[in-house]
Amino acid sequence: MAGFQDKEIEQYRDLMSIPDRFESGFGLKSVLGALFLGFLMLPGSIYLSLVMGASLGPAARWVTVILFAEVARRSMKGLRQQEIFILFYMTGILLGGGIGGQLHGGMMMVPLWNQYLVQSPATSAMGIDIPSWVAPSKDILEQSGRTFFTQEWMVPIFFLGGLLLLGRIDQFGLGYALYRWTSHVEKLPFPMAPADALGITALAESGEGTHNWRWRWFSIGGVIGLGFGFIYVGVPAISGAVFNAPIQVIPIPFVDMTPKMSTEQFMPATPMNLVFDLSLVVLGMVLPFWAVVGSSLALVVMLVLNPVLYKIGYLTTWTPGMSLVRTVFSNSIDFYLSFGIGMALAIFIVSITTVGWSLVRRNRTAQASKDSTQDQGNGGSLWKVFRERNRERGDMSIVVALCIYVCSTVSYILICLWLMPGDPVTGQGRFPWLFFLCFGFLYQPLMSYVNAKLEGLVGQTVQIPMVREAAFILSGYSGSRIWFAPIPMNDYAIGVRGFRVMELNGTRLSSLVKTEILVIPIVIATTLIFSHYIWRLAEVPSDVYPFAQELWELQALNFCLTATATLDGSSPFIEAIKPGIIGWGLGTGMFSFILLSILGLPTFLVYGFVRGLGAMTPGHIVPEMVGALIGRFFLQRKFGHQTYKRYVMVMFAGMTAGVGLIGMASVAIALIAKSTTTLRY
Repeated sequence: MAGFQDKEIEQYRDLMSIPDRFESGFGLKSVLGALFLGFLMLPGSIYLSLVMGASLGPAARWVTVILFAEVARRSMKGLRQQEIFILFYMTGILLGGGIGGQLHGGMMMVPLWNQYLVQSPATSAMGIDIPSWVAPSKDILEQSGRTFFTQEWMVPIFFLGGLLLLGRIDQFGLGYALYRWTSHVEKLPFPMAPADALGITALAESGEGTHNWRWRWFSIGGVIGLGFGFIYVGVPAISGAVFNAPIQVIPIPFVDMTPKMSTEQFMPATPMNLVFDLSLVVLGMVLPFWAVVGSSLALVVMLVLNPVLYKIGYLTTWTPGMSLVRTVFSNSIDFYLSFGIGMALAIFIVSITTVGWSLVRRNRTAQASKDSTQDQGNGGSLWKVFRERNRERGDMSIVVALCIYVCSTVSYILICLWLMPGDPVTGQGRFPWLFFLCFGFLYQPLMSYVNAKLEGLVGQTVQIPMVREAAFILSGYSGSRIWFAPIPMNDYAIGVRGFRVMELNGTRLSSLVKTEILVIPIVIATTLIFSHYIWRLAEVPSDVYPFAQELWELQALNFCLTATATLDGSSPFIEAIKPGIIGWGLGTGMFSFILLSILGLPTFLVYGFVRGLGAMTPGHIVPEMVGALIGRFFLQRKFGHQTYKRYVMVMFAGMTAGVGLIGMASVAIALIAKSTTTLRY
């Protein structure tokens, strides 16, 4: 497994070290930052997510930090890196992400997505029953109009807020316990955590020379972001507010070339689009080079393989004239869903082997040590080390963390029992609580530890594919409601990485707890208010929100296809699972890992290849590859690997800030202009 620890991973390991001093980052600045994010940043983030599919989250972080840093400087005070980390952390909670992660687009997109899903043609076509605790029925929505402030929406809103609260508490359970074990007992390096923490410390460092280069590259990125953001976001948003339809200088989110290129004679069944998002080029510089190469190889394979698969009769669902969205969905049903499962299984097997091999090497090292006292400290006294608490760091008791995990898992199951008591008249089954009780206390901690171990070793995580779907099918539940229930199937590895970033920035744990208590009420209230306001301005999705208009249909189709697995009768999802193709994917993945290990090539290739196969639109891969080539063969040669990575990380942050500033200004103009047209006199 020596090949698994490739050189590119090693280059990410030593970007940062743990500080000697830990401080609290919570204070008055945190309170003001939460209000600023909730009432100024969040509406812009919702709007951008609907228009271009990009959250304002990264830009909001930098804009907030810069604003507060400038205010603090003019008040003759500094902004400590712990305070910067808390601002970043609360941005993750408010705008999606943060420790534990959230749904795509964050919690803020859930109400708007739920109202669309209820009214989606895919839902009715596939017979999916959406319960009232998710969203009111289609008939009620048509009668009440575009508003969340009705009696029928009260239960879904309270349900969503309760899940947010429970989910945030849950992250301080098993996720924190695994962080303590992997970071402080096993002392794993967490190679990718410094990439998250580096930008946070950039603005807090006081060294004049270092400070200058960071501001220089941040400014370069900011200017690029302002120019690109004005063309890409500003012109459509402002013109859409003035005229009946927005003017798009650059097509958003892409140019669909599929109906033109996918003919019987030339590249049949091949999705093809062009994406003109400059931020993807810079992102390609930031991502590991070989991961981007792997995604590009997946694109090449798709371009060659799809016409062949169509000719030999594997891609049977596709018909000429299909759009990009329909082509991607049909190809997924016929081939790529099963092939991707096989590839992911290969990654899982190799990852499990890597974890086991690292444990074997650790035990051999401990037995071969000449210092028996040290051996006992690292071996027989591991529980003692794990139990100890660092008061300076503000560690929480592991017993408390495990109790949080047990209580949260039981709470999820009790909520599901309450939501799904069973009804023999309608045929809705009773929630199989015993099955998921075992699942929550056996599979969930096992996979969380494996992924925490992988995160600590190589900065990657992996899941056994289709476990959620298989669990629902094997549980014997009948109906579609289980797909909307809060099943205890969380992966805490992202939380482990988040706590590691907290440690690298010298922030005490108590600051995170206080931030959660402050932010959760704000995120619930502001999400409801601004989602209602944006929905009132125009139908979601519609031409006013082009990203949602183009891609929400595909997301709804994929979700409804999966949800048919627990319905009575034939299921399109079950029919789409083809064991033979899964075997081909598994064999391809295993052969690739073995070949890369023998040749000494980076295994990021395989991770990137699987990522490329699962790409929503192929056009995103090309600009990423352009950026990766610029970074590898120009910037790396000019500045060196670690130096250029720091440069492009800061430049990417500046670019997102520039786009975010344009987005905020455009959103403000658009919302004011549209609100005047909707006023009733």
